[in-house]
Amino acid sequence: MTAPQAPAPRDTASPPALVELDHVSKYYGNVRALEDVSLEVHAGEITCVLGDNGAGKSTLIKIIAGLHRHDSGAFLIEGGEAALANPRDALDRGIATVHQDLAVVSLMPVWRNFFLGSEPTKGRGPFKRLDVRLMRETTRAELLRMGIDLRDVDQPIGTLSGGERQCVAIARAVYFGAKVLVLDEPTAALGVKQSGVVLKYVAAARDAGLGVVLITHNPHHAYLVGDRFVLLKRGTMAGSHTKDGVTLDELTRQMAGGSELEELSHELERLSAPGGPGTRPAGEDAP
Repeated sequence: MTAPQAPAPRDTASPPALVELDHVSKYYGNVRALEDVSLEVHAGEITCVLGDNGAGKSTLIKIIAGLHRHDSGAFLIEGGEAALANPRDALDRGIATVHQDLAVVSLMPVWRNFFLGSEPTKGRGPFKRLDVRLMRETTRAELLRMGIDLRDVDQPIGTLSGGERQCVAIARAVYFGAKVLVLDEPTAALGVKQSGVVLKYVAAARDAGLGVVLITHNPHHAYLVGDRFVLLKRGTMAGSHTKDGVTLDELTRQMAGGSELEELSHELERLSAPGGPGTRPAGEDAP
């Protein structure tokens, strides 16, 4: 397995990363969830975090989203060390996280979900009420600005496809002023066509100037849109690359286990070879 690359020297003339984890570790009792993990998220770039189940991706998301505090290392936002108290604190600092379950209310219309928890109102006192017209018009306009043309923003969001719901969540984060967008496995439960649609809007968020963290176990999806790649394995870094420093084949090989996969291949070949432990003596029937 290729050893993780050392972080590149910082260019003091360029603006600091929107978010940076510098040798961050997180433990739950005696269980190591993350150890010595570093990554950078820059404006107008997509940083992909790849790893299988149990690699530490969920813990990394929780640290960036303000759900959990790291135990060691440094967590920096725009160059200053940060200690987020909760997800609302992260949102106030411009970090929006779109979780895999999306946290939508399926029977509510698209426009209501777009503003859920941040509904504008009009009128005063006993005449204060939701500004439904503003929410409908804003939702339609913001989705169109991201290139999302829904049939009707009054339809229940549960009637949309998984890809469309992901796109609504991305547009919502952009509208509410996110600087950093963290996406938790946005294509995990989607087919090829819907995955392509979501990746197009992930790229649109990057082109709008956001720094994007794309959590995924699919190196092909990551390589299509990613600018930086961090590979996690059992809570530690298994690799750190920029787009021009790694090929898709090499990224896939590292993601699949690299030398461990080669060892497994050799072992399977040995077991299936004539006279090997997995073969039966000539003339012996299968049970």
